[in-house]
Amino acid sequence: MPSITREEVAHLARLARIELSDDELDHLAPQLDQIITLVGQVSQVAADDIPPTSHALPLTNVMRADEIVPCLTPEQALSGAPAVEEQRFRVPRILEED
Repeated sequence: MPSITREEVAHLARLARIELSDDELDHLAPQLDQIITLVGQVSQVAADDIPPTSHALPLTNVMRADEIVPCLTPEQALSGAPAVEEQRFRVPRILEED
């Protein structure tokens, strides 16, 4: 299995918009290579007769059934809001527009 290079880690970091120092690249490259190697080993062990699972135990749906119930009018829902705009909660802007 080919190993992951420092340059490939730097490329992945650029794609993910993560700024990494030279020391971090040197530190992460062997770690990511080891992770990829171990995933490859697990893939070799996985048998075709074992179905893929996300949990060790089977899960059942524990949600209640949907029932139609009366809901609040917009006026009722917004009655306690500190600020309203066009039948919506008005909240302070936290992101600047580019």
